[in-house]
Amino acid sequence: MDAHRRLCCRACSWQDLWPKRESPCWARLAGRTCDPTGDPHWSSLWCWRRWRLRLPGRRRWALAAGLLGAAAFLALYSALPEPAPADGEAVTVLLWWEPFGRPRRLPDCRRRYNISGCRLSADRSRFGEAQAVLFHHRDLALNGAEGLPRGSPPRPPRQRWVWMNFESPSHSPGLRGLAGLFNWTMSYRRDSDVFVPYGYLYVPPAPRPFVLPRKTRLVAWVISNWNEEHARVRYYHQLKEHLPIDVYGARGLALAEGGLVETVSAYKFYLAFENSQHTDYITEKLWRNAFSASAVPVVLGPRRANYERFIPPDSFIHVDDFPSPRLLAAYLKFLDKNKRSYRRYFAWRKKYEVHVTSFWDEHFCKVCESVRAAGNQIKTVRNLASWFES
Repeated sequence: MDAHRRLCCRACSWQDLWPKRESPCWARLAGRTCDPTGDPHWSSLWCWRRWRLRLPGRRRWALAAGLLGAAAFLALYSALPEPAPADGEAVTVLLWWEPFGRPRRLPDCRRRYNISGCRLSADRSRFGEAQAVLFHHRDLALNGAEGLPRGSPPRPPRQRWVWMNFESPSHSPGLRGLAGLFNWTMSYRRDSDVFVPYGYLYVPPAPRPFVLPRKTRLVAWVISNWNEEHARVRYYHQLKEHLPIDVYGARGLALAEGGLVETVSAYKFYLAFENSQHTDYITEKLWRNAFSASAVPVVLGPRRANYERFIPPDSFIHVDDFPSPRLLAAYLKFLDKNKRSYRRYFAWRKKYEVHVTSFWDEHFCKVCESVRAAGNQIKTVRNLASWFES
């Protein structure tokens, strides 16, 4: 393991991390070790198009009934021991559905993330030998209970079923019928069994100078899912009355040939507005669209305190810091005219660098690592909806 990974793969305590900021990492992965890979291809983050899903009432009832039946079978076997794989034994992780039904080449976890003994597969004939099976929530909602594994019991006693979801509760239909069905959760939430955030900050083995790109524009916003009901769209309408905002995407300009990051890098500020507001739901809008483009993020999402669990308090501007959009606009105009005050929002760059999580490669490989680290732990997620919506 190289120096970068040795430094950043230490476990981090968030209680000790802030405000002292003495830890070498900025992300704690579910009480285990951090996963800053140093992968030079992190910028190729695949950003899927978010889309709404509405299931008819009859379909929802059928889904709930089928899932409750499967959960009853699994409860009979939840108390049986689940032996951990031996040190030299490869861990097989099965993707029951490839996310959003899009086949992809599965990664080499050892080469990309230095995670050895990992065997990924989308071949359902390997179900019986898999130590973990991943179920992507959106595909589960689409396929319903009839799409789950069959058998008596449906889950072998030594196998972990992992519920995987990186959408917010507002965009996760069909949660109610999933009680007692899964052993682990994998999501962006810090209290998931397998925690994989959209991004994190890390300390590089050697500091590298930060050069702020030349800024010629003021505020940018890239949005693909325009919904007048969303808080972010309502806030935008109020903010644009007081300062110019360049909108790209569904209702605006086309991105430049170089792509999103190159386009946004010319702006001083970026509106990192989430499509819904939930605990720990901080997406690529912050990590890639703003931080990777060296723009100061103006965030609308969970509370400021939630953001400060992941990033320094002087690295972003929260809409809640201001009583009104008019006063936020006045502050952005002030920073535009005061170079020294503006550059303070980049002071953290002297110590930290940004990692943007690669969908879905890191997620699959992280499960392998977590299975090996978990040992004989036995667990069933009793009330998935209550936890995820909290």
